[in-house]
Amino acid sequence: MSRKVTAHLFNSLNGVVESPNLWQYDSFGAEEAAVMTDVITPVTDVVIGRKLWQEWSQYWPDATDPFGEWINPVRKHVISATLPEELPWNSTRITGDPAHYVRNLREHGEGGIIVSGGIETVRSLFLQRLIDELILTTHPVVTNQGRRLFDESVPATRLQLLNATSTAAGNVIMHYALRPAD
Repeated sequence: MSRKVTAHLFNSLNGVVESPNLWQYDSFGAEEAAVMTDVITPVTDVVIGRKLWQEWSQYWPDATDPFGEWINPVRKHVISATLPEELPWNSTRITGDPAHYVRNLREHGEGGIIVSGGIETVRSLFLQRLIDELILTTHPVVTNQGRRLFDESVPATRLQLLNATSTAAGNVIMHYALRPAD
């Protein structure tokens, strides 16, 4: 039985996922927090890109809010060719092919796995069918800056909608899986 691998991203109406802090404004409420809590509660391992790990490792170790209480003890698997082999903050550097590493990780251990970035990592692992569920919280905003998760480099790819919910803040939270291969 393999472990469930999830990715949860915030995106604009036009698909931008980069730097949501620049366009998210005040559209994050109790319903969005509840979804995040549901997603992260079973997670014991986080696959994370180098840039995001560097940002988070500077801030979260001293944080005492609910996310800090969750992220600090969780095992973090960092995709990087440039970071030192020994990492602090309960982190392990992924060496070699990240897809092979995630395949192995999902077949061993217990608890869920979440992929927290970067954009190329989530895109690549999802298209390789290594992310079981992609959750997109779509904010009612259009932005002219930032990268999209599915840009022009991604071939036509059919997704299966698992669940969709609108929130009082005006967001739509959609849960997707890749459609089974034909």
